[in-house]
Formats: sequence, structure tokens, C-alpha cells
Amino acid sequence: MEFTDEQITRYSRHILLPEVGGKGQKKIAQARILIVGAGGLGSPAALYLAAAGVGTLGLIDNDVVDLSNLQRQVIHHTSDVGRPKVLSAKEKIQALNPDVTVVQYEDRFMARNALELVRDYSVVIDGVDNFPAKFLINDACYLGGKPLVHGGILRFDGRVFTILPGQSACYRCIFTQPPPPGLVASCQEAGVLGVLAGVIGTIQATEALKLILGIGRPLTDRMLDFDARNMRFREIAVKRNPRCPLCGDHPTVTELIDHEQAICELRSPAATDQGIEPQAGDRAAPHTAGLLEGTT
Repeated sequence: MEFTDEQITRYSRHILLPEVGGKGQKKIAQARILIVGAGGLGSPAALYLAAAGVGTLGLIDNDVVDLSNLQRQVIHHTSDVGRPKVLSAKEKIQALNPDVTVVQYEDRFMARNALELVRDYSVVIDGVDNFPAKFLINDACYLGGKPLVHGGILRFDGRVFTILPGQSACYRCIFTQPPPPGLVASCQEAGVLGVLAGVIGTIQATEALKLILGIGRPLTDRMLDFDARNMRFREIAVKRNPRCPLCGDHPTVTELIDHEQAICELRSPAATDQGIEPQAGDRAAPHTAGLLEGTT
């Protein structure tokens, strides 16, 4: 493919980078990235990936814009309240960069469509807000062999974690299964600092671009944790769990299923006060650490 003069001007700051250049920008233009959830995390990720010139962005979300979303879901405007999020997001992306093809799926990401969806994309970004969906995205990407950039936010904390199927720890290596209903608080109950979505969603977009370009070191086998109150980033080392039910030595998760409960991950204050962090294979860890919010 050849860029027009207008496109060369648009992407000139990328092209000037030796690590990107014209060849890298062409990789970006040919990339296909699926964003699951057009909400808090999906909004900044979609906007920055569109600005970068990603050729195709897939957006799946079956929700409509609510007034309470506008505090953090920056791709939606006041006039969009009541409209499907995927439609609202598509309009903003195309207004920002008409080079980008937006494929919208006004649907839920479920076992019946997950593998078919991830199959058509280079990278998947997790921007959902509940345990069952996060496990399903992880499982679908592993079984489909697709890189996944997990992210989540809650209150003043956020976390990003990149997964390369067969090469690094997966989500189930740390959080083996969804918690029972009612064990942890919901996102609506706990609240979230709106700007935190921009920080974490933008980092997710950065990870996706790095994977497309094949540059730098991805956030594999380590979670990047962000504490907004103290403006502190830290890495939490993780590793593949040989007992992981999905990618372990003797897997028991071999097909996709839909979990009935839909609750948000929440770090236990007691566990946090004691300095407990998730360790691969620690079955107490799944519900005392983790993430958080994406779409609601």
C-alpha cells in the first residue's frame, strides 16, 4: 500500500520515529484490533488507536449510553445518551480519522460468538467490567491464539496485563475462576475516578500498538499496577501456572462457556492492608486482587 500526501502528513510524527517509520505505519494501517466494550477503557483505547491509523477497529458492546457514563467514557457525548454505544463510538472514530474502518457488533461477547469474533483480529483489548466476560475473553483468545491486552479500573486503582497465548501467563494463571455471586462489591457500588479510565485505556492502546509493530517489551508475565491517589506505578510479577485450568499442563477448560454471574472484580481491603498480592497458583488470590471496570 502507498500513503497519500495527506496520510503522510497525518502520520508524520510516527513516520519520523526510527522504530516505526513508513514500514511500521503500514503495519498499523493493516492491523485489525478488536475492542470488547465501548466504555471507560474502550473509549480512550479506540480514540488513540484510531488516531494512530489502525486499519480496522472492531467494537462489540450491547449497551446504550447512560448519563452516568459520561464522567469517564470520553468517546460518548451528552447528545448520545440513549444511543447504542457502538454506534456513538463509530461516529466519533470516523470523524477523527476517516482512514479507519469500524466494524460494529451491537451484541454481547459470549461463548456462541467469541471464537468467531477474535479469529478476524490481530489483537484483542479487554475493556469489560465483569468477571465472567473477562474469563471468557481470556479463554477465547487463548483457544484462538490471539494476543490479549487485559485492563481494569476501580476506585483509584488500575491494572494492565498483556497475554500472549502459549508464551506467557494467562488470566486464569492468576485468577483461576470467577468468584461466587455477592462475594465482592460491584463497580456501581464502589465508584471510579473518571480520569483513571484514560490512563489505563491509553496504556492498553500502547501495548496493542507495540504488539502490532513488534517493538519494545510487552507487559507479559507482569501486571502494571497504578495507584492514582499516590501517583505510583509498580509491577507485579506473575508466571505461568502449571496447574492453570486453561493453559496448564493438564487443562480442564477446553471449550468456551458463559458464566451466569456478572460481578466486578475488587481487591479485598483486608488483603491489600496485609500486602497480599496474587501469585501464580495461589487459589486464594483470584478474589482478593484484580480488576475491575470497563463499560458500565
